[in-house]
Amino acid sequence: MILITEFMDESAVNILRERYEVIYDPSLVEKQDVVLELIGKTRAIIVRNKTLVNKMLINKASNLSCVGRLGVGLDNIDINACQENNITIYPATGANSNSVAEYVICSAMLLLRRAFQKNIEMISGSWPRQESSGLEVKGKTLGLIGYGEIAQRTKTIAKALGMKVVAFDPYIDPNSDLWKDAQKLSLDKLLKVSDVISLHIPLTEETNNLLNEKKLRLCKSSAVLINAARGGILDEDALAKSLKENRIRGAALDVFSEEPLSKEKAKKFSQLNNIILTPHIAGITKESNERVSQMIADKVDKHLSEI
Repeated sequence: MILITEFMDESAVNILRERYEVIYDPSLVEKQDVVLELIGKTRAIIVRNKTLVNKMLINKASNLSCVGRLGVGLDNIDINACQENNITIYPATGANSNSVAEYVICSAMLLLRRAFQKNIEMISGSWPRQESSGLEVKGKTLGLIGYGEIAQRTKTIAKALGMKVVAFDPYIDPNSDLWKDAQKLSLDKLLKVSDVISLHIPLTEETNNLLNEKKLRLCKSSAVLINAARGGILDEDALAKSLKENRIRGAALDVFSEEPLSKEKAKKFSQLNNIILTPHIAGITKESNERVSQMIADKVDKHLSEI
Protein backbone atom coordinates (compact mmCIF):
# COMPACT_ATOMS: atom_id res chain seq x y z
CA MET A 1 0.00 0.00 0.00
CA ILE A 2 1.08 3.58 -0.71
CA LEU A 3 -0.09 6.23 1.75
CA ILE A 4 -0.25 9.86 0.56
CA THR A 5 -1.00 12.27 3.38
CA GLU A 6 -0.69 15.67 1.69
CA PHE A 7 -1.86 17.20 -1.58
CA MET A 8 -0.43 15.74 -4.77
CA ASP A 9 -1.24 16.22 -8.43
CA GLU A 10 -4.17 13.92 -9.22
CA SER A 11 -2.68 12.60 -12.47
CA ALA A 12 0.43 11.41 -10.61
CA VAL A 13 -1.75 9.76 -7.94
CA ASN A 14 -3.71 7.96 -10.67
CA ILE A 15 -0.49 6.58 -12.17
CA LEU A 16 0.29 4.96 -8.83
CA ARG A 17 -3.31 3.71 -8.46
CA GLU A 18 -2.94 1.72 -11.67
CA ARG A 19 -0.26 -0.46 -10.05
CA TYR A 20 -0.77 -0.25 -6.28
CA GLU A 21 -3.34 0.08 -3.57
CA VAL A 22 -3.26 3.80 -2.73
CA ILE A 23 -4.79 5.76 0.10
CA TYR A 24 -4.73 9.42 -0.91
CA ASP A 25 -6.18 11.74 1.72
CA PRO A 26 -4.66 15.23 2.06
CA SER A 27 -6.60 15.73 5.31
CA LEU A 28 -4.36 13.12 6.98
CA VAL A 29 -1.74 15.83 7.39
CA GLU A 30 -3.82 17.00 10.37
CA LYS A 31 -4.45 13.46 11.66
CA GLN A 32 -1.10 12.05 12.76
CA ASP A 33 -2.90 9.46 14.91
CA VAL A 34 -4.67 8.04 11.85
CA VAL A 35 -1.38 7.97 9.95
CA LEU A 36 0.10 5.93 12.79
CA GLU A 37 -2.79 3.47 12.51
CA LEU A 38 -2.30 3.04 8.76
CA ILE A 39 1.49 2.96 8.63
CA GLY A 40 1.82 -0.73 9.56
CA LYS A 41 0.43 -1.83 6.18
CA THR A 42 2.25 0.86 4.22
CA ARG A 43 5.14 0.10 1.86
CA ALA A 44 5.64 3.74 0.82
CA ILE A 45 4.49 7.03 2.31
CA ILE A 46 4.40 10.28 0.34
CA VAL A 47 4.41 13.56 2.31
CA ARG A 48 5.11 17.25 2.03
CA ASN A 49 6.54 19.21 4.95
CA LYS A 50 3.96 18.76 7.71
CA THR A 51 3.45 15.02 8.14
CA LEU A 52 5.93 13.79 10.75
CA VAL A 53 7.94 10.79 9.63
CA ASN A 54 9.52 10.48 13.05
CA LYS A 55 10.84 7.64 15.18
CA MET A 56 7.40 6.88 16.60
CA LEU A 57 5.97 6.41 13.12
CA ILE A 58 8.97 4.44 11.85
CA ASN A 59 8.80 2.07 14.82
CA LYS A 60 5.25 1.16 13.75
CA ALA A 61 6.15 0.96 10.05
CA SER A 62 7.11 -2.70 9.78
CA ASN A 63 6.59 -2.78 5.99
CA LEU A 64 7.80 0.72 5.11
CA SER A 65 10.44 0.72 2.39
CA CYS A 66 10.59 4.34 1.20
CA VAL A 67 9.46 7.91 1.85
CA GLY A 68 8.62 10.23 -1.02
CA ARG A 69 8.97 13.91 -0.19
CA LEU A 70 6.96 16.33 -2.35
CA GLY A 71 9.64 19.00 -1.99
CA VAL A 72 13.25 19.14 -0.88
CA GLY A 73 13.43 20.02 2.84
CA LEU A 74 13.66 17.04 5.19
CA ASP A 75 12.95 18.77 8.51
CA ASN A 76 9.89 16.59 9.17
CA ILE A 77 11.67 13.32 8.40
CA ASP A 78 13.94 11.55 10.88
CA ILE A 79 16.80 10.77 8.49
CA ASN A 80 18.79 8.71 10.99
CA ALA A 81 15.82 6.55 11.93
CA CYS A 82 15.12 5.93 8.25
CA GLN A 83 18.71 4.90 7.63
CA GLU A 84 18.71 2.57 10.64
CA ASN A 85 15.61 0.83 9.27
CA ASN A 86 16.75 0.69 5.62
CA ILE A 87 14.05 3.14 4.52
CA THR A 88 15.01 5.15 1.45
CA ILE A 89 14.09 8.84 1.27
CA TYR A 90 13.30 10.40 -2.11
CA PRO A 91 13.16 14.23 -2.20
CA ALA A 92 11.95 16.02 -5.34
CA THR A 93 15.31 17.65 -5.95
CA GLY A 94 15.15 20.32 -8.62
CA ALA A 95 11.45 19.99 -9.43
CA ASN A 96 10.39 23.24 -7.75
CA SER A 97 13.61 25.22 -8.20
CA ASN A 98 12.20 27.56 -10.81
CA SER A 99 9.10 28.36 -8.75
CA VAL A 100 11.19 29.37 -5.72
CA ALA A 101 13.64 31.32 -7.87
CA GLU A 102 10.81 33.28 -9.49
CA TYR A 103 9.34 33.99 -6.05
CA VAL A 104 12.68 35.41 -4.87
CA ILE A 105 13.18 37.64 -7.91
CA CYS A 106 9.54 38.80 -7.91
CA SER A 107 9.76 39.67 -4.21
CA ALA A 108 13.02 41.53 -4.77
CA MET A 109 11.43 43.64 -7.51
CA LEU A 110 8.34 44.40 -5.40
CA LEU A 111 10.38 45.39 -2.35
CA LEU A 112 12.90 47.51 -4.23
CA ARG A 113 10.31 49.26 -6.39
CA ARG A 114 7.80 49.98 -3.57
CA ALA A 115 5.12 50.81 -6.14
CA PHE A 116 2.80 47.85 -5.78
CA GLN A 117 1.30 48.22 -2.32
CA LYS A 118 -0.41 51.56 -2.82
CA ASN A 119 -3.99 50.44 -3.46
CA ILE A 120 -5.39 51.90 -0.23
CA GLU A 121 -3.82 55.30 -0.88
CA MET A 122 -4.85 55.32 -4.54
CA ILE A 123 -8.45 54.29 -3.83
CA SER A 124 -8.71 56.94 -1.12
CA GLY A 125 -7.76 59.61 -3.66
CA SER A 126 -4.07 60.04 -2.78
CA TRP A 127 -1.38 60.22 -5.47
CA PRO A 128 1.81 58.86 -3.77
CA ARG A 129 3.96 59.22 -6.86
CA GLN A 130 7.25 60.34 -5.36
CA GLU A 131 7.37 57.75 -2.58
CA SER A 132 6.53 55.00 -5.08
CA SER A 133 9.38 55.61 -7.53
CA GLY A 134 11.69 53.02 -5.96
CA LEU A 135 14.74 51.22 -7.29
CA GLU A 136 15.63 48.93 -10.21
CA VAL A 137 17.14 45.47 -9.79
CA LYS A 138 19.61 46.05 -12.63
CA GLY A 139 23.05 46.79 -11.24
CA LYS A 140 22.13 45.64 -7.74
CA THR A 141 23.99 42.89 -5.85
CA LEU A 142 22.14 39.68 -5.01
CA GLY A 143 23.57 37.85 -2.01
CA LEU A 144 22.71 34.15 -1.82
CA ILE A 145 23.12 32.49 1.57
CA GLY A 146 23.50 28.89 0.47
CA TYR A 147 24.37 28.07 -3.13
CA GLY A 148 22.53 24.88 -3.97
CA GLU A 149 20.30 24.17 -6.94
CA ILE A 150 17.56 26.69 -6.13
CA ALA A 151 20.08 29.44 -5.42
CA GLN A 152 21.85 28.68 -8.67
CA ARG A 153 18.58 28.97 -10.60
CA THR A 154 17.91 32.28 -8.83
CA LYS A 155 21.39 33.41 -9.86
CA THR A 156 20.68 32.66 -13.52
CA ILE A 157 17.53 34.80 -13.55
CA ALA A 158 19.24 37.58 -11.59
CA LYS A 159 22.20 37.77 -13.94
CA ALA A 160 19.82 37.93 -16.93
CA LEU A 161 18.34 41.03 -15.27
CA GLY A 162 21.76 42.63 -14.93
CA MET A 163 22.39 41.87 -11.28
CA LYS A 164 25.75 41.04 -9.73
CA VAL A 165 25.70 37.81 -7.69
CA VAL A 166 27.66 36.93 -4.56
CA ALA A 167 27.18 33.83 -2.43
CA PHE A 168 28.10 32.23 0.88
CA ASP A 169 28.32 28.45 1.11
CA PRO A 170 31.14 26.88 3.15
CA TYR A 171 30.21 23.40 1.93
CA ILE A 172 31.06 24.00 -1.72
CA ASP A 173 34.68 23.46 -2.73
CA PRO A 174 36.38 26.86 -3.20
CA ASN A 175 37.79 25.54 -6.48
CA SER A 176 34.43 24.39 -7.84
CA ASP A 177 33.36 25.66 -11.27
CA LEU A 178 30.19 26.94 -9.60
CA TRP A 179 32.11 29.98 -8.36
CA LYS A 180 32.73 31.13 -11.93
CA ASP A 181 29.23 32.67 -11.94
CA ALA A 182 29.15 34.06 -8.41
CA GLN A 183 31.69 35.69 -6.13
CA LYS A 184 32.37 33.63 -3.01
CA LEU A 185 32.15 35.73 0.18
CA SER A 186 32.01 35.24 3.92
CA LEU A 187 28.58 35.64 5.47
CA ASP A 188 29.42 38.97 7.11
CA LYS A 189 30.88 40.40 3.90
CA LEU A 190 27.84 39.25 1.92
CA LEU A 191 25.47 40.96 4.35
CA LYS A 192 27.44 44.20 4.10
CA VAL A 193 27.54 44.44 0.30
CA SER A 194 24.23 42.92 -0.85
CA ASP A 195 21.21 44.90 -1.99
CA VAL A 196 19.03 41.76 -2.06
CA ILE A 197 19.70 38.95 0.44
CA SER A 198 18.07 35.58 -0.16
CA LEU A 199 18.22 32.52 2.11
CA HIS A 200 18.74 29.07 0.57
CA ILE A 201 19.86 26.86 3.45
CA PRO A 202 18.22 24.13 5.55
CA LEU A 203 17.30 24.58 9.20
CA THR A 204 19.88 22.80 11.34
CA GLU A 205 21.51 23.36 14.73
CA GLU A 206 24.19 25.29 12.89
CA THR A 207 21.79 27.54 10.97
CA ASN A 208 19.16 28.05 13.67
CA ASN A 209 18.82 31.81 14.28
CA LEU A 210 21.76 32.39 11.92
CA LEU A 211 20.47 35.84 10.98
CA ASN A 212 20.03 37.37 14.42
CA GLU A 213 19.94 41.04 15.40
CA LYS A 214 23.73 41.31 15.32
CA LYS A 215 23.91 39.96 11.77
CA LEU A 216 20.99 42.09 10.58
CA ARG A 217 22.84 45.20 11.74
CA LEU A 218 25.47 44.44 9.10
CA CYS A 219 22.95 44.90 6.28
CA LYS A 220 22.61 48.07 4.23
CA SER A 221 19.64 50.24 5.16
CA SER A 222 18.64 50.01 1.49
CA ALA A 223 18.79 46.19 1.43
CA VAL A 224 15.85 43.80 1.18
CA LEU A 225 15.76 40.32 2.69
CA ILE A 226 13.89 37.27 1.39
CA ASN A 227 13.39 33.99 3.23
CA ALA A 228 11.80 31.22 1.18
CA ALA A 229 14.01 28.53 2.76
CA ARG A 230 13.04 27.60 6.32
CA GLY A 231 11.65 29.42 9.33
CA GLY A 232 13.99 29.55 12.30
CA ILE A 233 17.02 30.54 10.27
CA LEU A 234 16.00 34.17 10.69
CA ASP A 235 15.18 35.87 14.01
CA GLU A 236 11.72 37.20 13.17
CA ASP A 237 11.54 39.53 16.18
CA ALA A 238 14.89 41.09 15.24
CA LEU A 239 13.72 41.44 11.63
CA ALA A 240 10.49 43.17 12.66
CA LYS A 241 12.52 45.58 14.80
CA SER A 242 14.91 46.30 11.89
CA LEU A 243 11.99 46.97 9.55
CA LYS A 244 10.23 49.20 12.06
CA GLU A 245 13.39 51.25 12.58
CA ASN A 246 14.06 51.35 8.81
CA ARG A 247 17.45 49.69 9.28
CA ILE A 248 16.62 47.61 6.22
CA ARG A 249 14.36 48.56 3.33
CA GLY A 250 12.01 45.56 3.31
CA ALA A 251 11.53 41.82 3.62
CA ALA A 252 9.53 38.95 2.19
CA LEU A 253 8.86 35.91 4.37
CA ASP A 254 7.36 32.70 3.00
CA VAL A 255 8.43 30.53 5.94
CA PHE A 256 8.16 31.02 9.68
CA SER A 257 9.45 29.56 12.93
CA GLU A 258 5.86 28.58 13.69
CA GLU A 259 3.63 27.32 10.88
CA PRO A 260 0.85 28.09 10.32
CA LEU A 261 1.74 31.59 11.47
CA SER A 262 -0.50 32.35 14.46
CA LYS A 263 -2.28 35.63 14.99
CA GLU A 264 -0.17 36.23 18.08
CA LYS A 265 3.12 35.57 16.27
CA ALA A 266 2.03 37.71 13.31
CA LYS A 267 1.21 40.70 15.50
CA LYS A 268 4.79 42.02 15.34
CA PHE A 269 4.38 42.56 11.57
CA SER A 270 0.95 44.21 11.71
CA GLN A 271 2.05 47.85 11.55
CA LEU A 272 4.72 47.37 8.90
CA ASN A 273 4.20 48.43 5.29
CA ASN A 274 7.59 47.18 4.09
CA ILE A 275 7.02 43.43 4.43
CA ILE A 276 5.43 40.72 2.29
CA LEU A 277 4.05 37.64 4.08
CA THR A 278 3.04 34.49 2.21
CA PRO A 279 1.95 31.03 3.51
CA HIS A 280 4.89 28.78 2.52
CA ILE A 281 4.00 28.74 -1.17
CA ALA A 282 7.23 29.86 -2.89
CA GLY A 283 7.80 26.40 -4.33
CA ILE A 284 4.16 25.68 -5.08
CA THR A 285 2.77 26.59 -8.49
CA LYS A 286 0.54 24.53 -10.75
CA GLU A 287 3.55 23.67 -12.87
CA SER A 288 5.87 22.80 -10.00
CA ASN A 289 3.21 20.66 -8.30
CA GLU A 290 2.89 18.64 -11.50
CA ARG A 291 6.68 18.24 -11.79
CA VAL A 292 7.18 17.39 -8.11
CA SER A 293 4.29 14.92 -8.06
CA GLN A 294 5.37 13.17 -11.24
CA MET A 295 8.97 12.91 -10.06
CA ILE A 296 8.03 11.35 -6.73
CA ALA A 297 5.45 9.01 -8.30
CA ASP A 298 8.14 7.77 -10.69
CA LYS A 299 10.74 7.34 -7.92
CA VAL A 300 8.35 5.48 -5.60
CA ASP A 301 7.11 3.27 -8.43
CA LYS A 302 10.67 2.40 -9.50
CA HIS A 303 11.67 1.68 -5.90
CA LEU A 304 8.72 -0.61 -5.18
CA SER A 305 9.04 -2.43 -8.49
CA GLU A 306 12.66 -3.32 -7.77
CA ILE A 307 12.28 -4.78 -4.29
